[in-house]
Amino acid sequence: IARLFIPPPELLARVCELCIKQQQLDQMRKFGPKILQLLTEWTETFPSDFRDEKMVGHLKDIIHRIAPCDEEYWKTLNQVLQKLSQRLALMSQGEESIVKVSLNASSISDKLVAFKTKPPPIQKDMLSICNDPYTLAQQLTHVELEHLSHIGPEEFVQAFVQKDPLDGTQPCFSDQKKKTSNLEAYVRWFNRLCYLVATEICMPAKKKQRALVIEFFIDVARECFNIGNFNSLMAIISGMNMSPVSRLKKTWGKTKTAKFFILEHQMDPTGNFYNYRTALRGAAHRSQTANSNRERIVIPFFSLLIKDIYFLNEGCANRLPNGHVNFEKFVELARQVGEFMTWKQVECPFEEDRAILHYLHTAPIFSEDGLYLASYESESPENQVEKDRWKALRSNVLGKT
Repeated sequence: IARLFIPPPELLARVCELCIKQQQLDQMRKFGPKILQLLTEWTETFPSDFRDEKMVGHLKDIIHRIAPCDEEYWKTLNQVLQKLSQRLALMSQGEESIVKVSLNASSISDKLVAFKTKPPPIQKDMLSICNDPYTLAQQLTHVELEHLSHIGPEEFVQAFVQKDPLDGTQPCFSDQKKKTSNLEAYVRWFNRLCYLVATEICMPAKKKQRALVIEFFIDVARECFNIGNFNSLMAIISGMNMSPVSRLKKTWGKTKTAKFFILEHQMDPTGNFYNYRTALRGAAHRSQTANSNRERIVIPFFSLLIKDIYFLNEGCANRLPNGHVNFEKFVELARQVGEFMTWKQVECPFEEDRAILHYLHTAPIFSEDGLYLASYESESPENQVEKDRWKALRSNVLGKT
């Protein structure tokens, strides 16, 4: 929260100045334990701050001032530096893996759309990789928790950081690039899952097969709900509600949709997502009283969490009319971010299936145009607008007239 008012390098610089004063007053033995506690908590909670050269410089300066005072200080600071180095290395590895996944996930397969005389499948489909809804829900939970593990609390603040009117016109982090890459990667994953679901449904040539895929994903969504994986649940529902999928009326007519309507009701945006928030509270309560990692899983619908934090930050002033800091706002911000930090630390209890995970990350997906084209090829256009669009898509995407 402090970073809404002052950039971390400036805050650590002030701590460094305080160290110099205490050193001059010969008060370092009394002051040292407090600094050690601060540095320990700071490096544990916000390790990414110490990728900044200024931060590293201030940290070294503080260490040189307090370490010689006591042998125990040396030991503690050495442990702090070792753990910080490990955390930064893990973060770099995580970011590299996310970049690789993003590059793989960018593959668009519009050219794979088949026509009325559809040839044998030219790519694998989800049901050939995994036909058990519970297993797929588990693997989706793996992906979700992996993404969550890389998101630090500072990213929420950096996503919405703004000027503090009483601190002049200089906004926090004005000289730094906002580091929100993990948040953005997580949003990209959600979008990919939406399009993957829609692609899997629109791809099959036969109506019966498309209906099977729809029912399969309904069961996957239900298992995600039972696990507490609300982000994958919403991505699946969103994918099934995309226009190219929802227009397949003959296909939907062959499916048992009662379970889908129940899930839609749970994620209904009415009343500011009242039903979802009730279910989330239930999952959070289960997590608090859990005896196993399986029961501790709470993966919130992430876009809504971001919106909640954004509107809390934008809707409430940082300062009260009398100029005092609005602690009530920051206590609530800390509660929401703190709750998320607790959820993201859960270790996934399910065994990894590398084949399924690889497919989730690398299977080609249709663009929006590709989805519409596949949809029209499966069930013919119903009106002139759709016919015109179909003709344009055949020309643009496939180079046919």
